Amino acid sequence: MLFWIILIVIVLVVLVLIYGVSQPAGFSVVREADFNATPKMVFSQINDFHNWSAWSPWEKMDPDMKREFSGSASGVGAKYAWVGNKKVGQGNMEITSSVPSKNLQLDLNFIKPFQASNVTEFTLTPNGKGTHLKWEMRGHAPFVFRVMGMFFSMDKIVGTDFEKGLANLRGIVDA
Repeated sequence: MLFWIILIVIVLVVLVLIYGVSQPAGFSVVREADFNATPKMVFSQINDFHNWSAWSPWEKMDPDMKREFSGSASGVGAKYAWVGNKKVGQGNMEITSSVPSKNLQLDLNFIKPFQASNVTEFTLTPNGKGTHLKWEMRGHAPFVFRVMGMFFSMDKIVGTDFEKGLANLRGIVDA
């Protein structure tokens, strides 16, 4: 009997490892929304980290979060670092590319609860009298994360936060 239990455990472990190896080494989370505001209005909110507290879903998860702004006031070179509770952790961002009313790219680095470096990109497209905004985060998925993908989805976890952020942003720029 003990032999069969050990064999089943070994088979399950091997299957989980095979699953992890078979998953992509990278990930992408994308959410999109339409706004009744010009690309210039939408861009002004995302190009300046000082504005993020009004719409970022993570800002609302920890009202006592410590924030530090450095570098440029906005656009390329603007930096933002935070230290918060367990939900928001610790990390920093820096705007690396800023094309007014069209595109914004930033490097996003998490320190706690886990270390990760990702690229986040906002792409704005005129849409009639408004704006279509695509928010994407791309990164490397270490083997452990790929195995954990059996139990949670980065797309569902982060995607839900993106959806909240886009709704908050819509409330600001569409007003």
